[in-house]
Amino acid sequence: MACLLLTALIWGFAFVSQVQGMDSMTPLFFNATRFTLGAISLVPLLIWRNGRRGKKAAETGEESLTVATSPDEPRPQRYVRLLANPAVIGMICGLFLFTASTLQQYGILYGRSAGRAGFITALYIVMVPLLAFVFLHRRVHLMTIAAVVIAVVGFYFLCITDGFGSLTLADLLLLFTAVLFAAHILVIDTLGSRIDALTLSFGQFVTTAILSWIGSLCEGSIDWTGAAQAWEAVVYAGIGSVGIAYTLQVVGQQWVPPTRASLIMSLESFFSVIGGALLLGEVMTPRGYLGCALIFAGTLLAQLPANPLSALRRPEARR
Repeated sequence: MACLLLTALIWGFAFVSQVQGMDSMTPLFFNATRFTLGAISLVPLLIWRNGRRGKKAAETGEESLTVATSPDEPRPQRYVRLLANPAVIGMICGLFLFTASTLQQYGILYGRSAGRAGFITALYIVMVPLLAFVFLHRRVHLMTIAAVVIAVVGFYFLCITDGFGSLTLADLLLLFTAVLFAAHILVIDTLGSRIDALTLSFGQFVTTAILSWIGSLCEGSIDWTGAAQAWEAVVYAGIGSVGIAYTLQVVGQQWVPPTRASLIMSLESFFSVIGGALLLGEVMTPRGYLGCALIFAGTLLAQLPANPLSALRRPEARR
């Protein structure tokens, strides 16, 4: 539980770094550098893990077999085999992560508020079951509907202060970011459940970094002087938020059930407000804090089982 709480803390304060990085860098260049650092930070873990596996295989006499694809193989089976390839899954997840992260950085660039960005982004927790209902035909329980209603009311209080004309471009970008992060979670759940977590994470980080570098080159926004000015923000957002926090999440979820783990990690929105207040001097109106409180309540409610009493009688098995 301590690992997951620290993960939420790192992710929450990362919004501060994302705001600070926009002082001297563009969104695409900032993401290019931080996801490159995040991918590099996983390399030692991958080498160590593969070394242990190789040593274990040598001790047990196991051999890895590579199954070749026959040209006469039916097309549906080729697609199934292709979607089981870790590299392909990593690129698909990376495409979603790149799109969501890019829009989030533009939302932060225009909004300039770590706390506001953290709470709007946290709406992805509520949107996951809604997207699962629409695209995967999974059931939506009454508890989820109540969570959505509460979160939408919170979004109204936080973002719409003087009619819908007060809804800014930054708010809309961050709201769409939440949708994309929810889709990213469902893609990982659907396609990446059988892929090694570290391998999948490394693949999607590399994909996001490459696409961000391409975008930076196309817009001519590579500025190493600006990166040097914001190096602390880049290092924290890259190694801290992407590399260390992800590793802590993997370790924590080995001991904590997924539902409780999501509940703990949703505290990142709470820490984003604290980080914005302490490090950036951000202050919201009472209406804004009420909106944050309702969004936070909605995200917590979305993590509760459909029947809490039955969940107490039958605890969820640990992974």
